[in-house]
Amino acid sequence: MAESKSDEREGVTLSSDSVTAFISPKGAELQSLRDRDGVDYLWAGEPIWPKHSPLLFPIVGRLANDRYAYRGESYAMPKHGFARDRLFEIVDAGPHSARFTLRSDAATRAVFPFDFLLTVEFTLSGRRLDIRHGVTNLGADDMYFSIGAHPAFRWPLGEAAKEQSRLHFERHEPAPIRRLVGGLLGRMKDSPVEGRTLSLREELFADDAIIFDALASGRLVYCCGSGRSLEIAWEGFQHLGLWSKPGADFLCIEPWRGYDSPVGFAGELDEKPGIAHARPGETLDFILRIGVE
Repeated sequence: MAESKSDEREGVTLSSDSVTAFISPKGAELQSLRDRDGVDYLWAGEPIWPKHSPLLFPIVGRLANDRYAYRGESYAMPKHGFARDRLFEIVDAGPHSARFTLRSDAATRAVFPFDFLLTVEFTLSGRRLDIRHGVTNLGADDMYFSIGAHPAFRWPLGEAAKEQSRLHFERHEPAPIRRLVGGLLGRMKDSPVEGRTLSLREELFADDAIIFDALASGRLVYCCGSGRSLEIAWEGFQHLGLWSKPGADFLCIEPWRGYDSPVGFAGELDEKPGIAHARPGETLDFILRIGVE
C-alpha cells in the first residue's frame, strides 16, 4: 500500500487497497476520492464552481446582511463562515489517516468572539473514508456555532444519464423541505422524496438548495444506474442540504448542524434556529462517512 505523503500541492494522500484520497490543508478540504480504476467520485472543482468539498464553519449558509448579533455586538460573517479559506495545520499524517487543526486567533476572534479548536480527522479503511469534525470550546463561556460538510460528487457517477440517478434514504422523509428566499431560509414545500427515494433531476435545483431541517435519516445511498454508488452516513449532523447548479455535473450532499438564517430572524446568535452549543472545555463531534460501493 502507498505511504501517506505530501505531494506538489502540499497536501496529504491516503491510500488503501481500494481507494485513494487527497486532502488539502487549505480548509482541510477533501479534493479527490479515487477508486482502483482511477475513477474520481468527487467534482473536479471546475470554473462553474471551483470547490470540491469545503468545510462550513462557524456558520452554515447565509446570515441576513451577512451579519449577526451576540451580546449586543454586531459581527460581519461571510456565507458559510471562514474555515474553508483558512490554512489548517497538518498535525499528524500516516498511510491511512491524517489530522488537521485550526485554532482561533486574533483574526477569527474579530468576527467570531470565541476561543476554539477545530479538528478534522480523516481515516481511510478499505472502501470507506471517515471524516471526524471535532469542535472544542477553549473559552470560559458557552460557544454557539454551526458546522457543515459540503462534498460535491460527480453527477452522474459514470456513463448513465442524470435522470437515472437516485438518493435512497435510510428512513421515510415526509416532512416538508425548506427553500431559500433571497439567500435566507424561507418557504416550506412538500417533500420531493417519495417514501425513501428521491429521483434526481436538474429542475429540483432551479431555486437553489433543498434543505431538510426536519431530517429523519442518518444515511443514504447515492446511485446512478451505472453500477457505481456511494453510501453517505453522518452522526452529530441534524440537517441536510442538497445542491447543484443547473447545467453542472455535480451533486452536493451536505450534512449540516445549522442552516441559513430564517427570513425575518432578528435574534442573537445563541437564539438562531439549528445552532450548536458547546460548554467550556467540551468537544462536539460531527462525523461524515463516505463509502465507495
